[in-house]
Amino acid sequence: MHVVFVNRFFHPDFSATSQMLSDLSFALAEEGFAVTVVTSRQIYDRADADLDQEQQHNGVNIQRVWSTRFGRSSALGRLCDYLSFHLAAAYKLRAMLGPSHLVVAKTDPPLLGITVGIVARSRGAQVINWLQDLFPEVLGAVTKRHRVAQALVAILTRTRNRSLAAATMNVAIGDRMAHHIRQQGVAHTSVTVIENWCDGQQVTPQGRRENRLRQEWSLADKVVIGYSGNLGVAHEFDTILDAAEQLRDRADIEFLFIGAGSRLAWLKQQVSERRLSNVQFRPYQARAQIAESLSVPDVHLVCLRADMEGLIVPSKFYGVLAAGRACIFIGDSLGEIAVQVRNLRCGAVVTAGAGRELAKILGDLADDPARMLALGVQARVAFDQRFDRPIAIRKWATLLRSSAHI
Repeated sequence: MHVVFVNRFFHPDFSATSQMLSDLSFALAEEGFAVTVVTSRQIYDRADADLDQEQQHNGVNIQRVWSTRFGRSSALGRLCDYLSFHLAAAYKLRAMLGPSHLVVAKTDPPLLGITVGIVARSRGAQVINWLQDLFPEVLGAVTKRHRVAQALVAILTRTRNRSLAAATMNVAIGDRMAHHIRQQGVAHTSVTVIENWCDGQQVTPQGRRENRLRQEWSLADKVVIGYSGNLGVAHEFDTILDAAEQLRDRADIEFLFIGAGSRLAWLKQQVSERRLSNVQFRPYQARAQIAESLSVPDVHLVCLRADMEGLIVPSKFYGVLAAGRACIFIGDSLGEIAVQVRNLRCGAVVTAGAGRELAKILGDLADDPARMLALGVQARVAFDQRFDRPIAIRKWATLLRSSAHI
């Protein structure tokens, strides 16, 4: 059996979907699977990158196709990048696929599973959709007031649902996402849940004193409240900003954003307008530094708009657990991560808009280092039991082997 993964980004890119795919591909190759990855020549935050067209790395055959490179600065440019990758990937797959192949389509760019499914089935290959988010529902959530956009969402949803129904299996990354897919008429037997993960050997808890980044960023003596990851439209940041405003006179507390995304400029503008001297921003850190980066905050914030529940599961949550840090979730109190935080007893849940409540929780934790440390210890215990990389790899290997015999 030959497994072919398709996604716009892959190693050495360090965006979330790329890291998941890289982890899985390299681990499967170690277990004896023949693995090929069809991807672009770009890096998430470097549209002008031009990686090698073909490469062998850690036993994985990497095939990088050409696509436009407008980047994330405009919606039209991004659309061109998406469509050109769809076309280039389809051309590559048509030339390489046969009945012995099992193709796993991720969701970057959006609706990739439709294109991959059409080509794969025409070549006799089986298809698994690995759903990191649900598009076009995400588009629908951010364009509720636009009738034309909503009509397009309805058409795309029906097309996407037919593609899911025709697949051998659809892998959701959370229970609410799986429930949503099944409500779309996709057979229960062709939907399964394999949660995202983190590498527990690469990301381990680090103390304040040995963390080099805390020193470099002048945070050595601070209680750091961190957000690490994508700063996009799916996330709710007003509550965090309100809490930072409430805590602006606490000289011992600093808010730290690590990452990039479409709302980064807006966030910086808000911090400037509110004159928040207790907030700083840092770019994504190289993967080799991920343990240090995730260990800088004493408490991590994870947020998600309530209307995005079931459509997205913030993968940063697993890195927070691996780093042994307390987690505060901001969003739907019945959401995927909210339920996990309560069940795992590793933090607290705050509804969107409750900035004063968030500030109270953070202030209390800052005043109780023992409690903050205990929540972090519990987070790592939960991670080792449920979310370490080998656990997810075993689930994927089992799924792929069973799918090859369907």
